[in-house]
Amino acid sequence: MRIIVGGAGNVGKSIVRYLDQGNNDIIVIDTNQQMLDELSKEYDIQPILGSVSHPETLESADADKADMIIAATDVDEVNLVACQVAYTLFGIPKKIARVDSKYFLDPLWNTLYNEKSLPVDLVISPDIDIANEILNILKIPGTCEVLPLADGKMHLLSFKCQESCPFLNRSISNIAKIGEDHEIAVVALARNGRAFMPKPDEKIRGNDEVYFLTSTDKLNEAINAFGLKHNHNEKVVLFGGNPISYYIASQLEKDNNIISCYILEENEEVARKLADSLNNTIVLHGEIMSDFLLSEANIEKADVAIAVTSKDKDNLLASLLSHMSGVPSTISLVNSKSFDHLVDNISSNVIMDRSAITISNILQELRRAKVKDAHTLGRGFGEIWEIKVDEESEIVGKTIKQLNLPEKCRIDAICRGEKIIYPQEDEVIEQNDLLIVFTASQAIKKAERIFE
Repeated sequence: MRIIVGGAGNVGKSIVRYLDQGNNDIIVIDTNQQMLDELSKEYDIQPILGSVSHPETLESADADKADMIIAATDVDEVNLVACQVAYTLFGIPKKIARVDSKYFLDPLWNTLYNEKSLPVDLVISPDIDIANEILNILKIPGTCEVLPLADGKMHLLSFKCQESCPFLNRSISNIAKIGEDHEIAVVALARNGRAFMPKPDEKIRGNDEVYFLTSTDKLNEAINAFGLKHNHNEKVVLFGGNPISYYIASQLEKDNNIISCYILEENEEVARKLADSLNNTIVLHGEIMSDFLLSEANIEKADVAIAVTSKDKDNLLASLLSHMSGVPSTISLVNSKSFDHLVDNISSNVIMDRSAITISNILQELRRAKVKDAHTLGRGFGEIWEIKVDEESEIVGKTIKQLNLPEKCRIDAICRGEKIIYPQEDEVIEQNDLLIVFTASQAIKKAERIFE
């Protein structure tokens, strides 16, 4: 695909990082030459200096030949105008705009996005999506990833297997049933930086990251079975004052379980704006990793520390300092894989990959398969697809075995009405089934052809 990306900042970079893994011709437009140069050194892109909303800039990018534009600058208005210009003047088929302002996102104005008004096919809000991912993890302490699936009927959870896990050293086949009427599906294991789809005889080892599916009505049973039950998070410290931390804090202020929430921010003006916008959150201005500010935030009493600054190094260092101060759980937002090896040295640290979260919302636009919804897992080692089987689908009436799925692709669950099935190879696909499909990165192209 020929894809134009507007913006070379953190969001644009995270999108480029994922697109670069596929067979895509990527053009990046930004007004900052230095950021374009840095991106060009790391990825195979065509950099163009200028504004993505200007017709002459898009013309220089041969926009009339593009399949998609993803306008992801820091300015909502620029992104919306870029989509309008891309549609009206160049006829670009797919138009995606990053929109962060709550005013543009208000459901009252949903009718704004159509071919007659603003021709935007998909609106993404990466900062809000990241904040929601973090909030999901905070709701289930001990998890590394939490994804609601199938309109809330199922959940995919991941956790690091500690020595206290009841299923340590047990094979996958032995933990498929955790109760008399409750099954689960282990989707993937991540071990020593490598993720893979485990075979039934594979045993869970210490420090493995386990990804499993469970029905939502049995969620608590699964959490207890894996020994994930931790104390509720009551005291939260956030490193970095930005839209992500603002949204997290604003939601935590509505949670009666939260006793205290601190935001640490170095920029005085940003800190003042946050303090004025939030009611029950304490905003501290100063060097965010200074002993004085950490002491003011009562870091040693915190249940969780969340680092969401724009710099990977700062986030990982903040998590390390928090861990050394006795904080039982830390979360770090990263934009690059360069520091992956450092993450595993902090056993309680949860890594939040900006690119994986950002790209999840546009995967259904990138995939040739009829994907109802899609999510990337972990640090981008694979994807979970939700595929609705319609009456025209060629897979209706076939068994899973007859689909000839690639080796690293599997249908882990089927939602059939209100029933959830963890299928065997002889299961027959029926019309209106919702398939929960895991595919490793290496198997995506083959899987797309089967479900196209």
